This record gives sequence, structure tokens and C-alpha cells, in this order.
Amino acid sequence: MTLAALEVPDVVQSVDWIAIAPPAITAVVGLLVLVADLFVPEGRKHLLGWASVAGLTLATLSLLPLLDADRATFCRLSDDDVCSYTADQFTLAVQLLVLGGALLTALLSVTASRDHADTPRARAVPGGEYWFLLLSSAAGAALLPASRDLATLVVALEVASLPAFALVGLKRGDRMSSEAALKFFLSSVTATAVTLMGVSFVYATTGSLYLTEIADGLTRVDGQFDTLARTGVVLTLIGFAFKTAAVPFHFWVPDTYVGAPLPIAAYLSVIGKAVGFSGLILVTVVAFPSYADVWGPALAVLAALTMTIGNAAALRQSVTRAYSAVRLLAWSSVGQAGYLLVPIAAAAYAKDGERAVGSTVSYALMYAAVNLGAFAVAALVARTRPLNRLSDYRGLYAERPLAALVLAFFLLCLAGLPPGIIGLFAKVTVFSSAVDAGLGWLAVIMAVNVVIALYYYLRWTALLFRAPETAEATDTARATEATGSAAAGKAAAGTAPAAPDGSSASPDVATVPGTPEAGAATRPVLPVPLALAAAIALAAVLAIVLSGAPQLVLRFSDTALF
Repeated sequence: MTLAALEVPDVVQSVDWIAIAPPAITAVVGLLVLVADLFVPEGRKHLLGWASVAGLTLATLSLLPLLDADRATFCRLSDDDVCSYTADQFTLAVQLLVLGGALLTALLSVTASRDHADTPRARAVPGGEYWFLLLSSAAGAALLPASRDLATLVVALEVASLPAFALVGLKRGDRMSSEAALKFFLSSVTATAVTLMGVSFVYATTGSLYLTEIADGLTRVDGQFDTLARTGVVLTLIGFAFKTAAVPFHFWVPDTYVGAPLPIAAYLSVIGKAVGFSGLILVTVVAFPSYADVWGPALAVLAALTMTIGNAAALRQSVTRAYSAVRLLAWSSVGQAGYLLVPIAAAAYAKDGERAVGSTVSYALMYAAVNLGAFAVAALVARTRPLNRLSDYRGLYAERPLAALVLAFFLLCLAGLPPGIIGLFAKVTVFSSAVDAGLGWLAVIMAVNVVIALYYYLRWTALLFRAPETAEATDTARATEATGSAAAGKAAAGTAPAAPDGSSASPDVATVPGTPEAGAATRPVLPVPLALAAAIALAAVLAIVLSGAPQLVLRFSDTALF
């Protein structure tokens, strides 16, 4: 027999570069920025931020060629229908959320160096590393919704998560930042270990890592392996529940958001949740539909607990506590995670589970735009009030009318009140998914929590339009928390969040209690950096457009995403 007679199978796969363009472009730009950081002079480091913004914009635009039809690549040679990467409607919707959210985060992170030129280099955030980590995390987050096998899913999850740990703790010499990063890291690593254990159990019972083959294999599991399969399903869900900040896996959220640079807190509140929810949808609806009797009730209970505890904790935030505005947004994000879990739980009881989870995608798109906008205004206020108390927002309308109006609109969207129409419609869509699935008790709990959330959202909104406090009243209110404020003020003054270009984010006016400026009713109105203004404007335009045309995102609630 000659060599020519031997049939050598073709093991070389053709790669659909258009399909993988969004995460690939993001990753390549991240590497280029990291290399460029070695050669860019110190005074021009801010250009790395704008290069990252341009790269994320290009990655977002690369979604346009994928709108025509579903595409898949990295498929099995013997079966073209079994692939590791699929760009379908679900993938495109989540990638739009991830890349758009990362773009807004990048804009929040870019500041004019002339405004903050006084921070010692030893305390500055390293620019090149910051942008590389942010883009790497965004690339992993964009890869995850396209993953159709558990190996790719876990790798994408870790690529999105590991850079986030470093981003949280990147503020040099900041004990709060280091503590937040450590809590985030330890809890996340534990969740990852649990997830890998679950994945190994699922693989042992089905013999495959592809989600569609797992779904088929779980319907034919031998009785002696049923307990192992159920255990694998539960352990896998626990890992993704941590990423969504679902109760009782939420304990890391408040301290992490407060300790992290504000743009990273915004990033975790939106993109971090998108990672968790997209992974949760894939493993439940695509891979584990035959075990809906296991994950359906569990997710329903988690949804009820998450929205209740998150809203109750947000309700208890004191207006004079240091960083109370960020803490309120953190606990609010936990409550919003409960709403996002409702359609996924309802998918276990619906006739078409893949269609039911569309309500989660619709709500997540709304939440991403308005929550990032709220963080953007918080970043603006933090330039002169680094302790970011809720009381610092009192009288904001008199100081910055447009910022106050925009923040009020974002808060009303989160509350689901007009003129924030998109928030109202998104909540109605989630509520309907629970009712249609026969989960009336969960719909009642959600309605009660929506009413609870109205109080703290409206309380914050009302503060924006109240008359500014007098100097005496401000001093008296802040004196009640002198000890805590002094400690927080020391941390803020010594470790003020620094821009990734190496410049300081220290305010121009000191706010340490006891100084004459601490009780001042009026503050100097600093010019708004171009990038921050662009982030606020972009989020506001998105929220207004979605409120005027809610069908742009609500259509996903009645569309076959897979």
C-alpha cells in the first residue's frame, strides 16, 4: 500500500473571522495598548485611553455584519451542527451590551491630565496595565455568550473575571481597594472551583462538553448516575449565581464597589452581571432543560431572596454615610439581579424556555444603559465630593442642572416610573413572564419589591432638587459621623481614585471634616472632562431613545434567540 492510497482526514478547520471579530478585536487592541505603553512618553499616556475607546468602538461596529444570519465556527469535523462558537441573536444582544458597556466604562476612565496633575506617581493607577486588563476582561465577556461548550464557557468566564480582580485592587496604597480585591478574589475563586466540580460531574454522566449534546445526554442518564448528574447541575449553577450577585452569594458586592475605582464599580455592576446571566441562561436553557425541575424552583427562590434582600439593604442606606451613594447603587444592583433571575426561573415552567429568557435580555439592556449613566453622574459628583454621600447630591440641580436632570431620569428608569418608560415596560415584561409561567407568588414578591425600591430611588431624586444645606446645617449633620467620615476622608485623600493616564482624581477642594470647606453650601463648579461628558451624554441619549422606542429592546422578549 502506497502513501497516496492512505486517506488522511482533514483536521484543519476554517475560521469564520467575521463571526469572532467582536472579541478578537477587543483582545488584539488590548495587547497593542499594553505594548504601546512601553514606548509612549509619560505625558501622553492619556492617548492609550482614547486608543482603547477607539478599539471598543470598532469592536462594537463589527457586530453589524453579523445581523443578517446566524454564524458558527470551530465546529466538529464530523458534524457541522455541533460548534464551540455560535453568533446568533442571543450572542449579538449580549455582545452589544458587553462592548457598549465597556465603551462607556472606558469613557468614564479617561480624564484630562491637566485637571489632575498632582497625584504622586507612586499612588497613580498604571495606565497601560489598566487598559490592557479592561480590554482583556471585555474580550472574555464578549466571548462567553457565543460559547457553546462547557470548556469554552469556563475559559471565557475566567478571562472575564481574572482581570477584574486586578482592576479592583489597582489603586496603589489604598487599603480599601486591596481589601475589596481580596474579598472579590477569594469568593470568586471558590465559586470557580465549585463550577469546575459541577462541570466534571456533568461530563462524567454525559461524555460530552458541547451544550446541545449534554442536553441530549441528560435525557438518557442511567438511574445510578442520576444523583451525580443532579449534583453536577446544582454545582454548575452555584458558580454562575455568584457572578450574578444572587443571594446568598452577594456578600462581596458592597465592599468591592466601594473599594474599586468608580468606573470599575460601574463595569462590574453591568458587564459582570451580563457575564453571569448569559452563562446561567446557556447552562439552564440550552444544556440542562431536562433538569428544569432542579434549577427552576432553585432560581425562583434565589430571585425572591435576591430582590428582597437587595432592596431592603438599599433602603437602609444613611444619606450621611461615606460612600452611601455607591453603596446604594451596589445594593440596588443586587435587587435588580433578582428581577433578572425571574424570567430564567420562569423558563423552567414555560412551554418555550428559550423564548422566555428573552425578557432577561431585554431588561439587562435597559439596566445597562441607565445604571452606567447613574455611575457616570456619580463620577462627576465625586470630582468635588470624593466621599460620595447621598447628602452630597442635595441641591445638585442648583449647581449642575443638566447633571441633576439626567440623574433623575436614570433613577426614574430604574424605579420604573414615567418619564422612564423603558424601565416601566421592562419590569412589566419580567412580571408577565412570571405570571405566564404560573409563578404568581414570585410575581407578587416582585411587585412588593418594586414598591420598596420606589422609596429609595425617589428619595435620592428628591434630594437633587432640594435647596442646598447651609454651612451650619452641613457641619452639624456631618459631625454626627465624625469618626467614620474622618477615616474615610483619610482614605479618600491619601488614595484618591486616579485616572488610568497616571493623573490624580483628587478634588480641587478638600472635604475632610473640620476644614472650612467641609461645611460649605456651595462648591466651585469644575469643568467637566470631555470623556466624562461624552459618557453621560451617550447614556442619556440611549435611555431617552429606549424610552421613546422601547420596542428596540423589548422585541427580544418575544423572539427566538437561539
